[in-house]
Amino acid sequence: MNPNESSPSRRRFLGATALGAVTVPQWVAAGETASSPKVGPNEFAEPQLNLPLVRDADVIVCGAGPAGVTAAITAARAGAKVRLFEWRGCLGGVWTAGLLGYLLDFDKTGFAQELTQRLSDRGMRNGTSVKSISYQPEGMKLLLEEMCLEAGVKFQFHTRAAAAYREGRRLTTVVTESKSGRQAWQAPIFVDTTGDGDLGALAGCAFEIGESADCPCQPMSLNALLVCKDVAALEPFLHGSDPSKKDGAAKNTLLAEIQKTGHFPSYSKPTIWQVRDNLLLVMMNHEYGVKPFDAAEVTAATVRARSEMNKIVDGLRNLGGPWEGLELAATAEQIGVRDGRRLAGRYTVTKDDLVRGARFDDAVTRPTFPVDIHALSAEINKTAAYTSAGIKVVPYDIPLRALIAKDVDGLLMAGRCISGDFIAHASYRVTGNAVAMGEAAGAVAAIAAKSKRLPHEVAWSEGAATIAKIHEGRR
Repeated sequence: MNPNESSPSRRRFLGATALGAVTVPQWVAAGETASSPKVGPNEFAEPQLNLPLVRDADVIVCGAGPAGVTAAITAARAGAKVRLFEWRGCLGGVWTAGLLGYLLDFDKTGFAQELTQRLSDRGMRNGTSVKSISYQPEGMKLLLEEMCLEAGVKFQFHTRAAAAYREGRRLTTVVTESKSGRQAWQAPIFVDTTGDGDLGALAGCAFEIGESADCPCQPMSLNALLVCKDVAALEPFLHGSDPSKKDGAAKNTLLAEIQKTGHFPSYSKPTIWQVRDNLLLVMMNHEYGVKPFDAAEVTAATVRARSEMNKIVDGLRNLGGPWEGLELAATAEQIGVRDGRRLAGRYTVTKDDLVRGARFDDAVTRPTFPVDIHALSAEINKTAAYTSAGIKVVPYDIPLRALIAKDVDGLLMAGRCISGDFIAHASYRVTGNAVAMGEAAGAVAAIAAKSKRLPHEVAWSEGAATIAKIHEGRR
């Protein structure tokens, strides 16, 4: 049967209840009796629709940021048929649409090492460190598209997860919304790499966000690309892109320059990186207490951040001297999010794991990045832009169990939406760890789908062996 044609299983799906969302009532025609479902004054009874249903993938990955592209490519290289959905217009997430511009905690083997080498081969990397790497965001878009195409990943832009359905504990279907309308997709295994845990929440996973169960959250930042007239004249203000170079002085010097314009920035450790030649990348703002799944709040935060970024750049240019001719070339498509949902997994990475340097038999990566908690309010920012909360990180393991949903079967997660507490998340959330987690999730997803098992039934030794085989074959 054509997967887009009607079938009994499809009709059963259409009558199912969306987990993690309000139950959709049957459509009520005009003039029906009081036995019809009641609709409140601020509610609308959405009509039930027959959605086109596709079952052509072994693994569906939602979210094409650092963890998502890695998971999709790895699963495809491991022999799975993969679909990758992304709501923005490019692959890479915070790397590209977010103009992050640098890679942290990237001293790792596997996909991270391969990506670093490919950036270097194309002349898109600035600096020699493997712990802190500046790169060209636009070039990263093209590279990731080419890697997905090489692996056979079917990816689709402008498409977001809108609903999730399951049979018992088993996630079976995701519904997406795009210019093509609402579409339903089924696969044996799903991976949530949305960053904010959107798929897991829709499927009914428990989650936390922020410092407690429900914020306050780490702030958001809207990065931007600048073009300068003379990069040599800005040397005192540039981040070194190398841990061996002290960049604290550069940040403080830049702060003093911004204050000369009569403005104290919402991020008191403003930073400029050199991308290439006269192209610069900047992070100079913070937006506090914003939940990433509240569209109205994120919109308002983005508007404020873009206004502040223009104000700072205009002010610096008006100072003249080394800032003469400074221009704002582009602000990020999406404001950068540090804190989103942390989905409940079969293990929760905790502060104690960081302190004791935890070791696990099913370790998928070993973060080394410090606890990095950005100021939770504008007032705190004036005296401390970020803090380690007094915690010294001993390199620690993240186990596969933290990447497997506790409440929903058939669902893996990777990136900053894995299962961890607020303190641990402030360390593992950087993209070097997201890549390693994505690689692990992609390998296990492929194995589970091909062997008709659930992720928690796959031993990590199988995943590790699969990853090793993939990279051995690429040498």
